[in-house]
Amino acid sequence: MDAKTLFIAALCVLPLCGSEVDALAISANIQQLHLPYGGILDPVFAAPDSDQIVGYSRCGDSAIWTGHYLAAESFRYKVTRSPDALANVLNAERGLRAMMDVTGTDVLARCLVPVDSPWAAGITQEEAPNGIYVGKLNQAGYYWIGNTSRDQYSGAMFGLGVAYDMVDDPLVRTEVAALITRLVDFLRHNNWAIVMPDGKISTIFLGRADQQLCFLQIARHVNSSRFSTAYTTSEILGSFETLAPISIETLDPTGSYHKFNLDTINLYSLIRLEGSSFFRSIYMQTYDILRRTTDDHFNAHFNMIDRALKGPDAGRDAATRLFLDLWLLRPRRDVFVDLRGVYPSCGADDVACAPIPIEQRVTTDFIWQRSPFQLVGGGTGLIEGAGIDYILPYWMARYYGVL
Repeated sequence: MDAKTLFIAALCVLPLCGSEVDALAISANIQQLHLPYGGILDPVFAAPDSDQIVGYSRCGDSAIWTGHYLAAESFRYKVTRSPDALANVLNAERGLRAMMDVTGTDVLARCLVPVDSPWAAGITQEEAPNGIYVGKLNQAGYYWIGNTSRDQYSGAMFGLGVAYDMVDDPLVRTEVAALITRLVDFLRHNNWAIVMPDGKISTIFLGRADQQLCFLQIARHVNSSRFSTAYTTSEILGSFETLAPISIETLDPTGSYHKFNLDTINLYSLIRLEGSSFFRSIYMQTYDILRRTTDDHFNAHFNMIDRALKGPDAGRDAATRLFLDLWLLRPRRDVFVDLRGVYPSCGADDVACAPIPIEQRVTTDFIWQRSPFQLVGGGTGLIEGAGIDYILPYWMARYYGVL
């Protein structure tokens, strides 16, 4: 981070930085508009200046963002003990459970929508390339989206792992532990392949020891008798294998940037639950490789994971407070952004030479998983983002003492 940014960050004193009012308003809006069927979806409006919802979008990433939302509300509950936060935690966890129950095989769906929903036609048309399946919940018919990716599992496991530790309500912990057990049992039973009910394999976890170990780590944490041996064996055989995939991914710091979010949340769970063992030092080496690539990307979410794993740092934590304030200046809808000619490009025409200011970056579903170097992108101003990219680092900042 350059000296100018550090100076500006230092001006952001605690009473002025990060607004609970904004965080609570975003959570209320998510409840009102972004959870029509239990999982996170983004509403489509009739016009950029209209409040009339004419559809829903981004169903294919419902599981990952429902997991991130679950984590955000879990941190909120830990900090505030709010009954609303507890209710939101339960609803998000049950939304993820519905994405498993509806498939009939315990594979995790990307999302689900009632067959009689007025938005079903638009959602299924948009998600047709992923495969549309039909299932039942409580005798009601649902469409659910297949071709589930490792991204969706990573987001779900991240949120469930946080919920188990941040929410001491016995019902939450029981339900979360049961769901984690089902998720990991399914993957192990299928040799770490994500298999659809018709036998199609959407992806596999081959070569991703970091992700397998993360999931087993969380599962061991909530169900030791079932998963401890599996985790210990995998750790002995695969801990050093966590280094390779992360090292390869960091060779390209701008392409497929969402990979860094997956790496960060998985290493967060893997490391924080490891204790002080020899293997923790290996995982930290892996994390350090990742962090050296992203530490100057002006990313509040990644900064909070770093705070959780490495402790306080005055410059980084001041910058995080600034980044949260700057997020509040961003449009909530997917307006088109074209900064070509505004900032110098390096290599490709649409890649900036330095991170773009947060308030000007391309509109997206979760800003911290999008390249800070992207000069052009967005939509037509009709789709509203949920705002999980604010409330997750905000409540983590409250919990870890950054705010």
